[in-house]
Amino acid sequence: MDVAATYRWLADGVLVLHFAVVVFVIGGLALVLAGNWRGWNWVNRWTFRLAHLGAIGYVVLQQWLGAACPLTVLEMDLRRRSGAGAYTQGFIEHWLQRLLFYEAPGWVFTLAYTLFGLAVLAAWFAFPPGRRKPAAINGPS
Repeated sequence: MDVAATYRWLADGVLVLHFAVVVFVIGGLALVLAGNWRGWNWVNRWTFRLAHLGAIGYVVLQQWLGAACPLTVLEMDLRRRSGAGAYTQGFIEHWLQRLLFYEAPGWVFTLAYTLFGLAVLAAWFAFPPGRRKPAAINGPS
């Protein structure tokens, strides 16, 4: 395998990792809400909840500071080293534009990340981590 192909494989690996982080951040909130509704104990474990809050907290802070996501920077660097072109926007902006054919100014993404972060924080207080038996909220008996 040549060096360029190795860099492409590494860039694709970073892309897959980045996608997994996005799924964890978005899916984590859905799991907390659904899990408390269904009475699943594991969704309120400290490790899961701290990892989830930390992940979205990092995204929001990085966006407010105007910093580039390190996974995006790493992926673009690996793609450049492979000789392939790299996209110029951030990871979320690039893939959302490709999926939805929609362009938005950076402040729209900052607002979306911030609102999502506030939703995660609200879930933290509504369903505090560490509870032994979450009460099912109008869920199945």
